Amino acid sequence: MLKNLDPLLNADVLHALRAMGHGDELVVCDANFPADSVARATVLGKLLRIDGADAPRAVRAILSVLPLDTFVEAPAMRMEVVGEPHAIPAVQREAQAEVDVAEGRPVPFAPIERHAFYARARGAYCVIASGEARGYGCFIFTKGVLLAPDAPGATEPGK
Repeated sequence: MLKNLDPLLNADVLHALRAMGHGDELVVCDANFPADSVARATVLGKLLRIDGADAPRAVRAILSVLPLDTFVEAPAMRMEVVGEPHAIPAVQREAQAEVDVAEGRPVPFAPIERHAFYARARGAYCVIASGEARGYGCFIFTKGVLLAPDAPGATEPGK
């Protein structure tokens, strides 16, 4: 155990989060997602896991250390429900609440169609499988930056 770190953040996940750079994307997925096959196509090339936690709890742990990008329109995305693109299942509402708390402001999920989500996930830095049993507990996050207080741009919104 380490102080001030969420205990769900295992060594492999922490290493990946730290190795990611500004603009890199990560996927948090549910148990129905083809996580292993998609993860093999990512930059990291292997599946990471946060077992025993639902997707919103995994999102909370990850966003406790990962800043979201403030330079892109949609740093948080959710998989659309097939046939109901405007539906927001409970798992997505719960994850949205975790995103907003972590960022200290509303950061609405942008919807992404299921097959487009799979394609984008293959280009991500990594895939982190949660223990989420509910469908549509799949999200993509874009890593932002943490600037020193005296760095140029440090006074930009969200810094």
